[in-house]
Amino acid sequence: MADDFGHHPVLLEEAMDALAIREEGIYIDGTFGRGGHSGAILRRLGPRGRLLALDKDPEAVQAGLERFAAESRFVVRQGSFTAMEQLVRERGWQGRVAGILLDLGVSSPQLDDARRGFSLRRDGPLDMRMDPGSGTSAARWLAGAGEGEIARVLREYGEERFARRIARRIVARRAAGRPVESTAQLAELVAACMPRREPGKDPATRTFQAIRIHVNRELEELEELLRQVPRMLAPGGRLAVISFHSLEDRLVKRFMRNEARGDRYPPDLPVTLEQVRPRMRLVGRAIRAGAAELARNQRARSAVLRVAERLP
Repeated sequence: MADDFGHHPVLLEEAMDALAIREEGIYIDGTFGRGGHSGAILRRLGPRGRLLALDKDPEAVQAGLERFAAESRFVVRQGSFTAMEQLVRERGWQGRVAGILLDLGVSSPQLDDARRGFSLRRDGPLDMRMDPGSGTSAARWLAGAGEGEIARVLREYGEERFARRIARRIVARRAAGRPVESTAQLAELVAACMPRREPGKDPATRTFQAIRIHVNRELEELEELLRQVPRMLAPGGRLAVISFHSLEDRLVKRFMRNEARGDRYPPDLPVTLEQVRPRMRLVGRAIRAGAAELARNQRARSAVLRVAERLP
């Protein structure tokens, strides 16, 4: 079901079940978007429950201020979710948070707005910043990065087989006085570098993904936030993370498994569970969108939800 703004939050009911929302609990939506998940959390909270939302995108924050203007249980802040622990401390919530939700990656409104530079199919300025007011745009980065750096980003963050070829073409075009400045220019350049196309997939998909991840420091910020999570959660509090590509999911899966495993000791050393000190436990298996959701929202096809719970 779409939320009030016509946006389809991914894995909505599954995420709500994963959080096991308590009416009086404190919750954090680290990736507000257009508030689909936040709205669902608020509908389940009682009068004393609280919800803090964060988003880098000023347009998302403005949408939250307007949508929930009369909601005393809700507060939204602009910025990276790496500021979450600081905001939690300021409110005296450290070790009291009942649930944290992350819906990673780019949002549908960002993809649908050509001005933001995320879309493969809508021509616009090559920006790609979640917060257009800070950091370096994709066009500016491509205008100054060396061939080796561009190739590394495409290979590591996009798993692009033809990374070196694409990087070489970008640098050659720049040297000829024709820097890549629009989404259409980048998509056409990448397509021209491909000896063959994958059925049903735009050839520039991996390149766009890689540059977006790099420009927004998405993986670095996710790692930083995950380190904060156990300190913020209350015993029994849950972390639910929806990711959309293998690099994000790998980080989340590794973090949850390591926290459930506890301190590492040599395999032949006899230790008790108390000595290992696991901080979290895994809750169920990875969850993917069902047929009904995929039929109405193809963007859910790569979504993976993982859940872990803070131990006492």
